Amino acid sequence: MAEIVQQRIENRIPELEQLERVGLFSKKEVKSMLKRVTALEYKLHRLIITKVDFIAYIQYEINVLELIKKRRSRIGYQFKREEIEFSIISRINSIFRRATTKWKNTKVQLGKVFSSMLAIHPEKPALWIMAAKSELEDRNSSESARHLFLRALRFHPESKKVYQEYFRMELLHAEKLRKQQKELAQAEIDMGEYEFSPEIMSGKLAEVVYRDATGKIQGADFILSLLTIAAIFDFTKELQDTIIQDLQSKYTDDSLTWDFMAKRELGATVGEELQSAKGRASDIARREERCCQVYEEGLNSLNTEAMWACYVSFCLERFKRKTNVQQLKEKRQERLLAVLQRAHDSSLLKEDFYKNWLQVLLSSGDSEQTAAVAMAATQRYRQSVDVWYLALQTMVHLGSGATGKLFQDALTHVNPKLSLPLWQLQVEWSMTSQSPEETEALFQRGLLSVVPAVSMEIKEKYLDWSYRAGGYKKARKTFTSLHESRPFSKAFFTRMIQIEKDQVTPKMSNLRDFYERALREFGSTDDDLWLEYIREELGPSGHPENCGKIHWRAMKLLEGESVERFTAQYTLLQTGHI
Repeated sequence: MAEIVQQRIENRIPELEQLERVGLFSKKEVKSMLKRVTALEYKLHRLIITKVDFIAYIQYEINVLELIKKRRSRIGYQFKREEIEFSIISRINSIFRRATTKWKNTKVQLGKVFSSMLAIHPEKPALWIMAAKSELEDRNSSESARHLFLRALRFHPESKKVYQEYFRMELLHAEKLRKQQKELAQAEIDMGEYEFSPEIMSGKLAEVVYRDATGKIQGADFILSLLTIAAIFDFTKELQDTIIQDLQSKYTDDSLTWDFMAKRELGATVGEELQSAKGRASDIARREERCCQVYEEGLNSLNTEAMWACYVSFCLERFKRKTNVQQLKEKRQERLLAVLQRAHDSSLLKEDFYKNWLQVLLSSGDSEQTAAVAMAATQRYRQSVDVWYLALQTMVHLGSGATGKLFQDALTHVNPKLSLPLWQLQVEWSMTSQSPEETEALFQRGLLSVVPAVSMEIKEKYLDWSYRAGGYKKARKTFTSLHESRPFSKAFFTRMIQIEKDQVTPKMSNLRDFYERALREFGSTDDDLWLEYIREELGPSGHPENCGKIHWRAMKLLEGESVERFTAQYTLLQTGHI
């Protein structure tokens, strides 16, 4: 028993050290906490254990969490949550699991735990919902669950999630009553002593919640979320009709309303089920046309970017659906291209949809139209890196002769700080499509970039290309010309080190030179680089006697947690574990 308790206490030590180190608790307080939790832990390992012992332990941990929250607020320190709060929460869960393993029937105690937690954290809607669900599912008490939801709404009167779950709870309660009534009727039991209110069983309480919720929270998205919940239950047709009427009367200026009404047409009943593939495809085509008619009606009164986005998204989703009927597939593609073109002509096509448009056009083989759309996209979103990247990708794929000029245009319009993806794409294109002289000139232009991320990436690509295009000598020449041209990435040096090691007879003197240059840039933070250098000296071409000096220099230069990592890894290296 003592060994287990000691192990659990030792597991706390990093967390307690953090509390003291960051100033949330004093040394004296940490000692007091250690003493207290030791006593609590021993109580859980006695021969006779009570539920009160577990609850007291959980309550103590909750109190510690609350105290930490107050201390953080007072001193303004918000870091190290993973090492402190997360470990405490994990421990609370562990204690709770230990308790529920020992006592399967812990429903009353669970209610007390939730009550304690809600008293401390009433600002957390999720906690109220968990407590209410526990009352409904574990204790079979819809009244208690309803009471908790009403209390939750006093703290969170405009919480969508609380209202959604309250609405769901009332429908679940109605469904349960309906099942009970049905079972009693089937068993031919006299239902006189049972109360089955027709209003409750038809979902009238849920409708009350709906009215209250929509009176406080506006928006088609919220009403639709409640409608989605209601649609799960097979006795809510009247309630669903009420919600849909509200949606149509109050939110015709919201694209989500039209989107919902249009998609309803897909599920509309149209008579007998058709057996042949062509018959089903024809029926689907008619349904989709009716959806489009609703979207068109919506556009007549709501010609907005959001409305077009809904329409395009619908057409795109239908186009992506697999079908073996070629006529339906062609009809969907024709419809999608037409809607995309109209949205573009209205200057209301979202940036994201140009990618889909170009993909459809590329699959259709219409190179001229594809190029035109790519260029049109860049004219509409001249400062968007994503649009330029997409357009350039398309032009590269088409093999356009205007690609080089388009790259130059792109780099003049976008924010230089965001231009890295365009440089990367241009380098890849140049290496496969242009002459070595043109590629070299591109690299030289890239080196002049004032954006560090671009400059570093260009150096890496330039070195790698030099080795592939001109071998070791050219790579070494490129490295020498750039090794003083800051800023650098670590990859620039490690690539040169790897190039040297790839040679038939790599020179250790060159490797040392490359490592030393890299350490001048990254020696204070990169413990892995020091370890790689030491491994190199321990290799067949190195001098093991140099390792001590390298270790001494690393310990002198490394800072913060890098020192601890280096020390641990170096010890493992010395003992042969890595």
